[in-house]
Amino acid sequence: MSIHIVALGNEGDAFHQDNRPSGLIRTYLGRSPLVSGDESSLLLNATSTVARPVFTEYQASAFGNVKLVVHDCPVWDIFDSDWYTSRNLIGSADIIVIKYNVNDKFSFHEVKDNYIPVIKRALNSVPVIIAAVGTRQNELPCTCPLCTSDRGSCVSTTEGIQLAKELGATYLELHSLDDFYIGKYFGGVLEYFMIQALNQKTSEKMKKRKMSNSFHGVRPPQLEQPEKMPVLKAEASHYNSDLNNLLFCCQCVDVVFYNPDLKEVAEAHKIVLCAVSHVFMLLFNVKSPADIQDSSIIRTTQDLFAINRDTAFPGASQDSPGNPPLRVIVKDALFCSCLSDILRFIYSGAFQWEELEEDIRKKLKDSGDVSNVIEKVKCILKTPGKINCLRNCKTYQARKPLWFYNTSLKFFLNKPMLADVVFEIQGTTVPAHRAILVARCEVMAAMFNGNYMEAKSVLIPVYGVSKETFLSFLEYLYTDSCCPAGIFQAMCLLICAEMYQVSRLQHICELFIITQLQSMPSRELASMNLDIVDLLKKAKFHHSECLSTWLLHFIATNYLIFSQKPEFQDLSVEERSFVEKHRWPSNMYLKQLAEYRKYIHSRKCRCLVM
Repeated sequence: MSIHIVALGNEGDAFHQDNRPSGLIRTYLGRSPLVSGDESSLLLNATSTVARPVFTEYQASAFGNVKLVVHDCPVWDIFDSDWYTSRNLIGSADIIVIKYNVNDKFSFHEVKDNYIPVIKRALNSVPVIIAAVGTRQNELPCTCPLCTSDRGSCVSTTEGIQLAKELGATYLELHSLDDFYIGKYFGGVLEYFMIQALNQKTSEKMKKRKMSNSFHGVRPPQLEQPEKMPVLKAEASHYNSDLNNLLFCCQCVDVVFYNPDLKEVAEAHKIVLCAVSHVFMLLFNVKSPADIQDSSIIRTTQDLFAINRDTAFPGASQDSPGNPPLRVIVKDALFCSCLSDILRFIYSGAFQWEELEEDIRKKLKDSGDVSNVIEKVKCILKTPGKINCLRNCKTYQARKPLWFYNTSLKFFLNKPMLADVVFEIQGTTVPAHRAILVARCEVMAAMFNGNYMEAKSVLIPVYGVSKETFLSFLEYLYTDSCCPAGIFQAMCLLICAEMYQVSRLQHICELFIITQLQSMPSRELASMNLDIVDLLKKAKFHHSECLSTWLLHFIATNYLIFSQKPEFQDLSVEERSFVEKHRWPSNMYLKQLAEYRKYIHSRKCRCLVM
């Protein structure tokens, strides 16, 4: 049997190095009558081949036949250099000794700030001794500045006691390392804890022996871990690229910009422009001047743009005779020459300022003109009622490199403002915007731009989906996020996503369902009304292979719960075979457990494990 002691901290006096006595641990091992071992055999690795050993190791015999192993580390830097070894030694310690010199404030703070937090994390009912070594200088009360300074460098008794209270430790003051303080005072306390540690180890050993004898060599069966569940890989978002590509595909265009000479410059979409700018909201009558209440935004709108509603306008686009695009004349010639770059900047999220400046600088050679156009862009992006926070473009870009669409497009969700299509669902209507639908959903892009009835119709009926589910589907298209109310709603949304071929939304719904099921405790799984087999069959029918595979593993892992439910019989032969093969716990384990219980009852003894 052995006792492991870990000693931490430096008890040497930093101010009196020449007269410093031998260390506390080595002095005790050399003088204690209960410890045997000569001076040469105590120190094992002080001259180790390792350049900087983390601990100095001592070995000796105590109480005749008990092996005593002491690891001493006086310097924190060395302790911290091999964190793995240090942590393991502290975790295996039977007794911890913390030591510092009362005349060395640095050694005390090194113990308090570095060692103590480590010990608190690893402490598990291990006795701790805090030893304050040395006699304090200038003990007589004196008010002179020199003595006051000296006292400030000493560690008071109150500080040591407070540190001991934090750890529930035993606090000792050792004024010198003589026979009384080392042998009787420190040694008596240390040997008391050594005897306690020996008694505890002896008791644990007897318990193990008694448990082993009670089984007569028969051990309970070992329950293996269940198989690892399949990992579901999330699909990366392509929200940014979807909206950025909308600018170049020229689909669902509802606004055309012209230069002062009435030549077409660029095409765009009202919904995207209004999502990032109150200037465009004012221009397209989404908001009134009374709503905005910001004179700078109103002035910017009037100075930069003018709407032309002349039916005989030259070069007007005739792509949609019933509802032609709105014609907007850009009054500022310099701003108009850079409009294509500015629109690309807005459609990419309105945060790539460095690229915008570079593009404008290539077109406008004059630095004053460049600054003038940049300032107008900042005014377009200004928030009403606030000082322009976009003065420093680089700072803004680093602080908030986010898409404005994620939050601002939600402002237009299920609202008639700028809506150009209406879905009819369960007797109610839901307004929407073709540009967003086309950019985010390939099925709708084909529906609105192909030779289908929906391409020319404003009112479009939707079947097989509830209004709540379809609104959640639109919320994802507008904001790239969704939050189903529960597993049933998530499955309905998954079916809708499969109908419109939005694969990333399918993955989000799969992940939501898996997360919800994994978080349920066994008692809730047993009592819930959700038909897990029906969920599996819906996942397979709607080509959700990841979810269906995961659900099969989930049923197998919780075999004892789901096998008792009536819907378990609805599994196909192939599914039933898979579940039986991967079931947990296995048939073999249950047979071994039944045999073990039978043996325990036949012996008329109580199982100490089960």
